[in-house]
Amino acid sequence: MKFPRRLALLLSVALLPPTLAATPAATGKAAQAPSDTYYEIFVRSWYDTNGDGIGDLNGVTAKLDYLKSLGVDGIWLMPVNPSPSYHGYDITDYEAINPQYGTMADFERLLQEAHKRGIKVVLDLVINHTSDQSPWFKAAQDPHSPYRAWYEWATPATDLKQISATGGALWHAAAGGQPASGQHYLGVFTAEMPDLNYDNPAVRAEMVKVGRFWLDKGVDGFRLDAAQHIYDDSESDMDSPVALQKNLAWWHEFHQGIAASNPHAWLVGEVARHNEDELPPWMASLDAVFNFPLATRLIDSAAQERDRDIGATLERMYDAFRAAAHGRFDDAPFLSNHDQERVMSQLDGNPQHMRTAAAMLLTLPGHPFVYYGEELGMRGEKPDEHLREPMRWYRAGKGPGETTWEGWSAGDGAAVSVEAEQADPHSLLNWYRMLIQWRRDVPALREGALHNWRDAGEHVAAWELDDAQGDVLVLHNLSGEPQSVALPAQRFRTLLRHSLPGTTLADGELQLPAYGSAIMK
Repeated sequence: MKFPRRLALLLSVALLPPTLAATPAATGKAAQAPSDTYYEIFVRSWYDTNGDGIGDLNGVTAKLDYLKSLGVDGIWLMPVNPSPSYHGYDITDYEAINPQYGTMADFERLLQEAHKRGIKVVLDLVINHTSDQSPWFKAAQDPHSPYRAWYEWATPATDLKQISATGGALWHAAAGGQPASGQHYLGVFTAEMPDLNYDNPAVRAEMVKVGRFWLDKGVDGFRLDAAQHIYDDSESDMDSPVALQKNLAWWHEFHQGIAASNPHAWLVGEVARHNEDELPPWMASLDAVFNFPLATRLIDSAAQERDRDIGATLERMYDAFRAAAHGRFDDAPFLSNHDQERVMSQLDGNPQHMRTAAAMLLTLPGHPFVYYGEELGMRGEKPDEHLREPMRWYRAGKGPGETTWEGWSAGDGAAVSVEAEQADPHSLLNWYRMLIQWRRDVPALREGALHNWRDAGEHVAAWELDDAQGDVLVLHNLSGEPQSVALPAQRFRTLLRHSLPGTTLADGELQLPAYGSAIMK
């Protein structure tokens, strides 16, 4: 059923306006404004400068101008510390660089070059657990070591059959041999990732020290991996107010502790909760949390071509955020990340649904995050390695800098590449550039207070954004049919931006073409 419509949609792309070719490199005052957009990078898959098939920090530096042309103001680097795994989420040394990625000097150069371009650098901080290869954990297997108390060990009263908060085993048998034989340690994720014991003041002090180490290097903040699992360990902890309060107290302590190095360091937490009511409490301890409930709602709305109450949900959520944070707060909306199916796969490869999902994301206040390759329409489904495949730089799938540590599984062709999409003014890449440029041009898209708009019909997602310069109205036609929206008298009489030809305003009536977006003032 989808294929005839999809063919028609692809043909309609040729009608897109020339404004899509505009990039943030344009001169003038608007080009200097921020977009507040962040971009997630898996260094291993990004760009390889030494020919070993593995992306490296010098590769991130080499492609900063690409990121600048896209319009992003910040990058989130997935873990760059030494680790025995390909993904890096089990760390052996918190104050060093993975030698496969380069040296500390390479990292410092990346920071310098990013900051020259006005691009902030946020590091993945993975401190819920270490690697089981960490010197700390190896020492901890000796009951007489001071590191023993850095981890959590079972007692005779422990139920070793407990289920972890992530659905697997919670307790894991230590390696054989004396004196560790028969002992069990706590690990929320896997046996290779033993959890640290945050009831130990030495652990808490060490992790504040780690945060300050990287801030002193010049990083701008941290993405806090598994932020909820510092104390949310077992299945029974997931709804525990005690575990929640202990989590919040720790992150408040961490926030205060690192302020001595950078009082403006930005902390965004991975709080993988899918109920919107579970996020506001975190705003009192962190600057932002990734908005998982919103990601689901945006993608479902794009796929179903119906507004799933986005504006009303966000207005309610932001009111709760504001109350919890005692005023100012940030949101961190996104569509997908390295743990989830890529957006284009979730949307069954539908290019127009992909465009409407991106348009909604990039017209929301806060700091939207884009996962690398999302702007090209890269696809990817589980297992995790397939979600983290090499960035597609060239039509041919090979060329200088292309990483080869992993192959491509999704079947994307030559058209899904930077080389192909750079040259096409109507590409998804240039659609992203246009939308990010809108964020630079219209401050309310970044900073406005959001209010629901209730009069646009079920096929149109709409919300108001109110800032010091006045209100703007954001509208997205999610359907394949034109939509007409009646505007109230004496309000929203200027069409600031629109994405497609055929968008017209006359006699208080806005005509939105299929899958078109508009910003009214």
